[in-house]
Amino acid sequence: MSDATATTPPAAAARDVGQGGPADDWVQRQLVVTLLGGALLLVGFLARALGLYDPAVADLATATGAVVLATPLVVRSARSLLRGKTELDELIALAVVAAIAFESYLVAGLVAFFALLGELVEKRTALGARVAIESLVRMTPTTARRIEGDDEVTVEATALRPGDRLRVRPGDNVPADGKVLSGRSTLDEASITGESVPAEKGPGADVFAGTLNLTGALEVEVVRAGPETTLGRVKELILAAESSRPPVARLIDRYVAWYLPLVLMLAFIILFFNRDDPTRFIAALVMGCPTALVLATPTAMVAALSCAARLGILVKDARDLEVAGELTAVLFDKTGTLTTGKLAVVALEPAEGRDPGELLALAAAVASRSNHPASRAVVAVAREAELAGRDPEEVEELAGLGLVGRVGGREVVIGRRALLAERGVALPEEETTEGAEVGARALTRLFVAVDGALWGVLGLEDQVRGQAREAVGELRRLGVGRVSVMTGDRWEVGRRVGLELGCDDVAAECLPGQKLDLVQAARARGERVAVVGDGVNDAPALAVGDLGVAMGAAGSDVAIGSARVALMNNDLRRIPFLVLLSRRTKGVVAQNLFVGLALLASGLSLAAAGLLSPLAAILLHNLGSLFVVFNSARLIRLGEDLA
Repeated sequence: MSDATATTPPAAAARDVGQGGPADDWVQRQLVVTLLGGALLLVGFLARALGLYDPAVADLATATGAVVLATPLVVRSARSLLRGKTELDELIALAVVAAIAFESYLVAGLVAFFALLGELVEKRTALGARVAIESLVRMTPTTARRIEGDDEVTVEATALRPGDRLRVRPGDNVPADGKVLSGRSTLDEASITGESVPAEKGPGADVFAGTLNLTGALEVEVVRAGPETTLGRVKELILAAESSRPPVARLIDRYVAWYLPLVLMLAFIILFFNRDDPTRFIAALVMGCPTALVLATPTAMVAALSCAARLGILVKDARDLEVAGELTAVLFDKTGTLTTGKLAVVALEPAEGRDPGELLALAAAVASRSNHPASRAVVAVAREAELAGRDPEEVEELAGLGLVGRVGGREVVIGRRALLAERGVALPEEETTEGAEVGARALTRLFVAVDGALWGVLGLEDQVRGQAREAVGELRRLGVGRVSVMTGDRWEVGRRVGLELGCDDVAAECLPGQKLDLVQAARARGERVAVVGDGVNDAPALAVGDLGVAMGAAGSDVAIGSARVALMNNDLRRIPFLVLLSRRTKGVVAQNLFVGLALLASGLSLAAAGLLSPLAAILLHNLGSLFVVFNSARLIRLGEDLA
């Protein structure tokens, strides 16, 4: 019975189910054949048992039913063999053909009937494990309300382009990624972020395709449409992950080539010593089909990936899910990961003789061209002071260091101490700064220089995320040996966060290349390392870790593309949950393999001893397959406390 599951790629199945696709058509055809063949078997059995017709007529009905039921199995197996593939359903097909050859039509029909019926149940149950993914695939609306002048025109969602203006009314699904131009509302973003609490949206806020508008009407400008939207990327990643094969599945595939000849040899040995009892041969062929073993890994992986997707955790490859359970160290970026990333300017220390208002205005002009949290904080405080609005002539962003730009013909440099020192700006000694307000507190410091002279220092503060301490504690309970913080911020700031969360060590004032070196050093020591960051400055470190996890990836192509796992929200509790999910999945796979192997060994032994009829063999065979499917489906309910 593995053919229906093994030959239909999971990703294709997810696309087809519920949409009238090939998977649904297959189920309908198989149901018709199964019912028709079953009816003929029943008519033949009752006609002979009750003496209603001539025995030859009853046998003809039984034989016809057996042939009808056997045909799909035999045809499918023949096609597999012609393609040079062995899907292992050949054993059941051979058992049915053997029963017909021995004129055991009722046995042949019953074996084929329960084989087809078992396939139907398995198919529907296994695909039921993809409910989260199927609903995601169908979530994007097919039409949109595009604003053209003063009119509102209904168009196909596929016709939308960046720059189009849309109206999204209460109860509508957002048809594309965009920015709110006007209006206020709350949106259910659970499909993207996994967060159950609706998000408040107003002018300037980002909205994502497939999310549900709950309360007010919004006017939205399209930023990304079609497959380029966050939802489109999410769908692609989930379907790609389902199509990938973890190591344990590839291990099983490696032995399929010699498994079929071995089982056939054992079955014919049983037939040779029991030529007067062909039912033993038939039962051995039925039990020799290792459907439970074939289903053991893919059903568990599909269920785990569906569970992760429901919580806004995108795992790009099934192999990455296995890696998560083997982690011995987790390296967290600080800003935007362990902390909210919403920096606020809490101190301003102008140099002697410098106007603090002019200092803030020039810094905000350059910062307005950057999306870094520190830059946004500078712009925000300037707006509050009504000092924002100047346009820079040019701005260059130096990753991990700061910004260099020109405003009104003057060169403005804003960033880390190292950047200003590199550009020849005279700076006070660190010791003298420690006594000042900005240096006395564990604040993030931004130095501002104008035309080569230091104008002052801005002090910014960030808050640790509410779930950070809980996440670190849970990682420790799961046996992760080392939890570290790495940051480009000052040592005082890094130490404060590390102590507050109880981390093992802190690396501060790190450039992106130095973060990369830290990860490589940890791996060289034999550690299995996960790197958790925002996917921008941390991209090199995310790429080189055993497992790269990008936080808050909703709407960020860089974050989704730079890591092996993308968290669509900023709930740090998803990190230990991913480790737990990986370990539970491995446990379920182990249970499935144990049951599959136990059924295989005991079934062949009982068949050889004549203690297992063909009908009992097919029922036991189906029971093992259903156990595997239902056991795997338990994984879907994990993490309900996080939803």
